[in-house]
Amino acid sequence: MVTGGLLVAGTTSDAGKSVVTAGICRWLARQGVRVAPFKAQNMSLNSYVTPGGAEIGRAQAAQAQAAGLEPVADMNPILLKPGGERRSQVVLMGRPVADVDAMEYGDLKDLLRTTALESLARLRAQYDVVVCEGAGSPAEINLRRTDLANMGLARAAGLPVVVVGDIDRGGVFAAFHGTVALLEPADQALVAGFVINKFRGARELLEPGLDMLRELTGRHVYGVLPWLDGLWLDVEDSLALDARHVAARPPHGRQTLRVAVVRLPRISNFTDLDALAAEPGVVVRFVTDPAELDDADLVVLPGSRATVDDLRWLRRTGLAAALTERKGPVLGVCGGFQMLGREIVDDVESGAGRVDGLGLLPARVEFAPDKRLGRPEGSAYGQPVRAYEIHHGRVTVEGGEPFLDGCRAGDVWGTTWHGALENDGFRRAFLADVAARAGRDFVPAPGTDFAALREARLDALGDLVERHLDTGALLRLINDGPPEVPFLPPGAPAAR
Repeated sequence: MVTGGLLVAGTTSDAGKSVVTAGICRWLARQGVRVAPFKAQNMSLNSYVTPGGAEIGRAQAAQAQAAGLEPVADMNPILLKPGGERRSQVVLMGRPVADVDAMEYGDLKDLLRTTALESLARLRAQYDVVVCEGAGSPAEINLRRTDLANMGLARAAGLPVVVVGDIDRGGVFAAFHGTVALLEPADQALVAGFVINKFRGARELLEPGLDMLRELTGRHVYGVLPWLDGLWLDVEDSLALDARHVAARPPHGRQTLRVAVVRLPRISNFTDLDALAAEPGVVVRFVTDPAELDDADLVVLPGSRATVDDLRWLRRTGLAAALTERKGPVLGVCGGFQMLGREIVDDVESGAGRVDGLGLLPARVEFAPDKRLGRPEGSAYGQPVRAYEIHHGRVTVEGGEPFLDGCRAGDVWGTTWHGALENDGFRRAFLADVAARAGRDFVPAPGTDFAALREARLDALGDLVERHLDTGALLRLINDGPPEVPFLPPGAPAAR
């Protein structure tokens, strides 16, 4: 029987902690192990609503699916959602409790630490194994005193740690060595070894470096995960958009459908577009230049954590004018829908009061102090739709045709519902309508099953772990806890 826990840390943000955690969860679940994911504190604008009505990080929802579970608030008890003016909304156990800057955040540390440890304890009591994901890097020594997600968690819970490094960025050996060497002795004692991620080259050329890494650090290399295309679903970090390129599959009809997604400064829940990118013949691009809208068959204005600020950005960049002058389909989702309306009254998020919207939809928005979290169901184009909603803005529709919970006026659609495009029948009907309006000979493929594609992606992650990691050593680490490892100088002074 396998029992215990593990913390998957990383040398940097976007090193691959989320996918490695999901892969380990899927691999263990296949072995019949009752496993659950956990991330004590997550900073992300991609979130999800659990069946219990709690808001958690989107990556933890995907990891729960990898483990064969419904997500719950305990899997991500603290979610930080960055907004404007260097402030973040603090979501505790799925509900917003404060809006703070970096200094004010420190005042909450005792409450947050207690909440995180209680959540982890509940999961460990229910499951054989809990696989924890770290945040950023454990070597952020300026943050060690208030750390809840990396070595602070590992120390409090006695968790062994493996560190993931992205070799595609270069400098991975220095990153591994430096990460350990910057930790204080008690933290170093928990770091058992390393996992190299996104390797593209010849393994025999890497082996001498692995041998030297083992010798220099006295720690195990648990494996080398090769680069694998198609692992772009459910990412939580907008940094991933910088390197993201998803090659479109051949179209089912004669032509492709070109989708331009406006990359807002505070873009949120951009995972809404994953289902479009999975469609054969649909080319999805994230854009910031008005000229990039010219050849788009569909423009998507996605969600935003700072609706009024991002609307101002649209006006400064000329994208607002490009949208209002556009002759062709536009879809607004959540914050994007709010921007497309006639008026926004916001005394909550930005404190801006009344602001003119783009006026493309007959709707008015007023922000409320309480956040609406839900899992609504409805229909459109004669197809059932299940979705989730996360918003402070209350939209009043004043005309147009009904569209989900929002409206349509001409070639412009708006809804506050996230995840609607993951419903296969609705997505196909919507894309067929868009293609007809855009004059494109595009036919949605009849057999695309987005839920099955997501499962296949999770299976691929499980396969990577099973085939390329030292699973025997990984099981021993989970069962037995941290092995004896040497101190690597210089180390850092103990956090105060």
